[in-house]
Amino acid sequence: MRKLLFFIALSLFLLNQNIYPQTQNTKFRIARLKYSGGGDWYNDPSAEVNMMNYLKKNTSIDVDEAKFYTADVASDEIFDYPFVLLTGHGNIDFSDNEVKRLRKYVENGGFIYADDDYGMDESFRREMKKVFPREELKELPFSHKIYNGHYSFPRGLPKIHEHDSKPPQGFGIWYQGRLCVYYTYETNISDGWADSREHDDPKEKREESFRMGTNIVVYVLSN
Repeated sequence: MRKLLFFIALSLFLLNQNIYPQTQNTKFRIARLKYSGGGDWYNDPSAEVNMMNYLKKNTSIDVDEAKFYTADVASDEIFDYPFVLLTGHGNIDFSDNEVKRLRKYVENGGFIYADDDYGMDESFRREMKKVFPREELKELPFSHKIYNGHYSFPRGLPKIHEHDSKPPQGFGIWYQGRLCVYYTYETNISDGWADSREHDDPKEKREESFRMGTNIVVYVLSN
């Protein structure tokens, strides 16, 4: 826990100072959250790799070697990553111990970015209620800093994939005034990060997804 808190505090300081040391322990990484329940938590492993490479090229964030990192919710390894991505098409199921572990992860400064890959919405909302029984997922207004940071999205989330002809939405959960969970629905931001051959997304849609991903990361590191 102390390692995670130190990483968060150091990242905030370095971002504010625009200084990024070349040490392995302070470099930014995105880890995919591994969970039980049958959902394909592992799909499109190129997504985070491409997103981290985009951050390297387009920001001053000191990104670690771009590769597919995983963090098992049932293991203490999640505390090595201040930023985890939870995605998939199917069911999510957290044990009582995993619920406590995720809660502790957030309380110690961790951030969960959840991206519905079409099919996990019901189980995600159910399992988040276990982790945060007193909190509700609340939609973020278009004026929120996450949409108006490194890049500007005055109309909120971009629509990357069409599923049910519904508008994209971004929801959040806060802990002690800090946005600790951000959930994107009806958009598939992380699919836009994947190799182009995976979903055949237009170049402009992929660029929108990378820019929104950058906003999310920059917001987390600066808030």
